[in-house]
Amino acid sequence: MDFRFTDEQQLWRDTLDAFMEREVGRDYTRKHDESREFPEEAYRKIADHGWLGLLIPEEHGGLAADPVMYAIFCEAMARFSLDFAAAVMTSMFTATNIAHHGTDEQRERHLPGFLRGDVKFSVSITEPGAGSDAAGLQTKAVADGDHFVLNGNKVFCSGAHLPGTVITVLARTSPDRHKGLSLILVPNTEPGVDIRKLNTIVRRSLGTTEIFLTDVRVPKENLIGEIGGGWAYIGEHLEYERLGLAASYVGNARTALDDTVSYTKGRTQFGRPLSSFQVLKHRMAQDECEIRAARLLVYDAATRMARGERALKEVSMAKVFASEVAFRTAFNGMQALGGYAQLPEYDMERYFREAKHAMVGGGTSEIQRSIIAKEMGL
Repeated sequence: MDFRFTDEQQLWRDTLDAFMEREVGRDYTRKHDESREFPEEAYRKIADHGWLGLLIPEEHGGLAADPVMYAIFCEAMARFSLDFAAAVMTSMFTATNIAHHGTDEQRERHLPGFLRGDVKFSVSITEPGAGSDAAGLQTKAVADGDHFVLNGNKVFCSGAHLPGTVITVLARTSPDRHKGLSLILVPNTEPGVDIRKLNTIVRRSLGTTEIFLTDVRVPKENLIGEIGGGWAYIGEHLEYERLGLAASYVGNARTALDDTVSYTKGRTQFGRPLSSFQVLKHRMAQDECEIRAARLLVYDAATRMARGERALKEVSMAKVFASEVAFRTAFNGMQALGGYAQLPEYDMERYFREAKHAMVGGGTSEIQRSIIAKEMGL
């Protein structure tokens, strides 16, 4: 079995690495994290390259890349920050709902602007009373003539506040627990949409929000796919989302470990480099093993998806393992850098904050293990 990238895949990876180093960089990423500003300039550059369309079919103006190429992209985007990667990925995997299940009119209205970088997407699932139990959501969309009227409260909706954003709202259209859920497109400028950015320790550039929907009227043409099909569509969405997240965790863990190795080689205590102490060497060696293992899980899942196979278990395995590897790697980096790890200019504190969120966002580690167990027949 050959675990190497093909020439095309390696060229893609090299191109992305060069882009992140030359066009984004540590300083830019750090600045937008500290200022809590969306990385609009870098996002536009990505749009100009056509990369926002990786998951969009060619007939709709996209690149129709396979899941392996998408995973390579997500791994590279997270080089300096998981939040930067999320700022790019969130619109990308949310746009697939329209590309695969939307009407021709919806695709024509939204996808060209998205591919240019003018339109962004956010997905709104979580509610104050429905987190891991997503199917327990209570936001309602009631039919009223040619419109739906939405009322409810959503929370932790990343990027919903950004200009030009269309929110994909998962709402209840009937009492049935799963078949009563539908996906509805709600522009964030609609009357009755009240969006409040949350002051979280992560998602500082992309931003995450709480949304209050009060008698929000949208045309029935804003329904994605079939009425009651939302749960199934979100299931497809989450498979791509979690693959991208897992790949991004690997990419950021790699940087966290590289930074730790570099620091310990250059820092001298007790007359010798920190890297010469066995306790630190062994921690870094273990991190290297785990990052390599996490990466293999990611590309195993991506390869299965590229073959058209169901990969729910494999994606959850990659997500739970890679998130916890990213956290352990950043935790060890915090210990190795000591007091300097607390300073933003050393970046480690950002890796640490964002890696902790990785164990919750996009589905908690506990939920991933429950999915894996169910797929095992347990």
